[in-house]
Amino acid sequence: MNILIVQNSLFPALLYGGTERVLWYLAHELHKMGHKVSLLCKSGSECPFAKCLTYNPQKHINEQIPDDIDVIHFNTSELGYTGEKPYVVTVHGNYNAVVPKNAIFVSRNHAERHGSEYYVYNGLDWDDYGELNTSSPREYYHFLGKAAWRVKNVRGAIDIVTSLPGEKLYVLGGTRLNFKMGFRLTLSPRVRFKGMVGGKEKVDLLQHSKGLIFPVKWDEPFGLAITESLYCGCPVFGTPYGSLPELVPKEVGFLTEDMQEMVEHLRNHYDYNPVRCHEYARDLFNSRIMAERYMEYYERVLRGEFF
Repeated sequence: MNILIVQNSLFPALLYGGTERVLWYLAHELHKMGHKVSLLCKSGSECPFAKCLTYNPQKHINEQIPDDIDVIHFNTSELGYTGEKPYVVTVHGNYNAVVPKNAIFVSRNHAERHGSEYYVYNGLDWDDYGELNTSSPREYYHFLGKAAWRVKNVRGAIDIVTSLPGEKLYVLGGTRLNFKMGFRLTLSPRVRFKGMVGGKEKVDLLQHSKGLIFPVKWDEPFGLAITESLYCGCPVFGTPYGSLPELVPKEVGFLTEDMQEMVEHLRNHYDYNPVRCHEYARDLFNSRIMAERYMEYYERVLRGEFF
């Protein structure tokens, strides 16, 4: 099958790059499965296993689809495509407009909130994460995400951990002084800001964490922070919004809307097995399973089905 993945971003993704990393791993898995893959993406992109075509926002999308493509995989929007080639559209965020035809969401909850039943979990290529030591000493908690984005609620994570005597929080994805948060300045010496981290540095930080503090204030569509943390042996402590109850069973984390209840849970003895967390994420949220699920949808639209 000849598959075109459309995302106007730069590949490969550096550091964070949530959606871009997912699509990179999807393209790689499809390539390993024997399919031909092209990326219609931002100028300057490079990929050793897929052909990079430059997306031109000044041209109609119909004019940018090669003739030999079998299936188009748009992301978030079909960009006004009116051609005849079969296509699917992955909606990665919370979508306020009319849901496009052949829309695929990133969790069951995400799909249901948009009146759909079609979803594929985001998967990552865990081989890229190197060898893990799930028995590493756990010395602090962590927050992982774009701290400048209010709905991620880094302030809530800080308040939870600083309510626990002697505990520390490492913020991965933010800075101590942030004007985007309405001049947020965090003075506590027990909160350390690591900025945007990726690769081995991120893995090293995660595998020494006691757990992810994730008190989001919105309906999280999926949450790579959740699956990456679990893979590195970290239980997840967050709010029960969006996909979190679906992704975080009680064996690998604790969810509550009551921040004092969260503090009490963390203050008292709790026992989460890092190996169980790791195996759960490894087996359910990997890029091979993701690619196989997308192939099922590609084959459906090739047969002329719509959803």
